[in-house]
Amino acid sequence: MKKADLEKLKGRKIVAGTGTTNDRFGKGASQVLDKRDQRERDRELGLVPFAVKLHEDLVRDLHAASQKRGVGLNELTAELIRKGLAAK
Repeated sequence: MKKADLEKLKGRKIVAGTGTTNDRFGKGASQVLDKRDQRERDRELGLVPFAVKLHEDLVRDLHAASQKRGVGLNELTAELIRKGLAAK
């Protein structure tokens, strides 16, 4: 067996062993959403992926503001974009 094959096998063992979380933080806390299911839920809510590149300091400010307000980063960003567009 080649060294690369051994490394792949090790990787599979590691990935297979990570799915053993218990429900101590609530019923169903260990459920992982499938990406396909998550995309479908987002589509139903009318959400569209929108990727941008921002400076690191601006991203830190956005994270701090979202934590301070207790809202998600998506909600805060949408609110700020709406305010900016309305100010024009």
